[in-house]
Amino acid sequence: MSEEKVKDIPVSILKPGMIFTEPVYIDEDNLLVPPGIAIKQKDLSRLGSWGIKTVQTTGGLAKTPEPIAAAVAKQKHNKHSDAPPPADSENAAGPAPEEEPNEFDAREIQENKGSYREYTALIKRLDTVFSHAATGIALDALVINELTNQLLGAIRNERDQFVGYILGGKVSGYELAKSSVNSAILAAMVAQELKLPPHKVMKIITGALLHDIGMLRLPKEILAKRGGLSQEEVKLMRTHPLYTYRIISKELNYPDEVGFVALQHHERWDGQGYPASISGENIDIGARILSVADAFEAMVSKRPYRNSMVGYEAMKALMSDNQSRFDPDVLKAFIAIMGIYPIGSIVVLNDAVIARVTEVLPGSPLRPKVQILIDKFGQKQQNGEILNLLTDKTHFISRALNPKELVNRGA
Repeated sequence: MSEEKVKDIPVSILKPGMIFTEPVYIDEDNLLVPPGIAIKQKDLSRLGSWGIKTVQTTGGLAKTPEPIAAAVAKQKHNKHSDAPPPADSENAAGPAPEEEPNEFDAREIQENKGSYREYTALIKRLDTVFSHAATGIALDALVINELTNQLLGAIRNERDQFVGYILGGKVSGYELAKSSVNSAILAAMVAQELKLPPHKVMKIITGALLHDIGMLRLPKEILAKRGGLSQEEVKLMRTHPLYTYRIISKELNYPDEVGFVALQHHERWDGQGYPASISGENIDIGARILSVADAFEAMVSKRPYRNSMVGYEAMKALMSDNQSRFDPDVLKAFIAIMGIYPIGSIVVLNDAVIARVTEVLPGSPLRPKVQILIDKFGQKQQNGEILNLLTDKTHFISRALNPKELVNRGA
């Protein structure tokens, strides 16, 4: 930690929920919390048990939680008022408010606790990493390794919940970090389904978390542009895997196994991808996995240039690939874990019941478990019945429903 303007903060004045604009350290080598991440009660309990009386930071107390990429951009702008804020991530224009959950959201999202809070914390911590990359602050591989371990543990313990958050989560203002975390969750699940060794799964998660960090070296106006890109802009956009590879291999000193996951994730099975137009099994297996995960995530998430697709429509698009873009074995594994109606999808049953998919059953992609949201009489259900469509032969899914249509029905 730099000794310039270091402040000693008495532990006695710290409260859960406090957020600082710079890292808070226990000592020179031990981080308590990154910037933009709220202090938790367990952090304070840990300090108490260790007899720590003061912590140190070069920053100040943030008034409100906000995407740290935006906070860093504003800090740099304030220090150099004659220069514009740096183009960091999609957050550079300022913090976007998080969307308000509605009554049809999963309980964890409504209450913002438990596994959902862990999911949002992962996104915000990765946003910090991206902010450092964008503003020239040295990146710390130990922080990224911790994120990799945290994500792997989360999906081991609460895999279905995390898949549901990809479709139903309400995190706004951290778009680049959110898409990277979502892609990493999906890639990890596919890697496990393919029974890759644990050390390989870890490298794939790390590569997936960082796969778009090279975007931060591109002009922000290209990333935010609505409509089509010019030929020159497309060429420039297609350099981002090269920037990413350099960051991963040169700045973070990760092995090529990690770098290739990001470098090759836009390559195609038929050899028509970029940046090197390699094909088939010549493409790194981690990159082939990430290619499917990233494509699905892009389809179900909002982008500046289009609205999101519902999970069912995205799955249909993937299944129509016909061995042109994706490794067919990887795609088969993705369908096996996600089902035709991914967890979190809103569906209409044959008797007009509206339900949310809560679990995909192995070997039965069309007959998942669902929870009733609105019964066949049009009545909302707070804790609706769970139907196992594999054993309940009286019900089947007739179609997928856009969540916006559900809110309109319930209004």
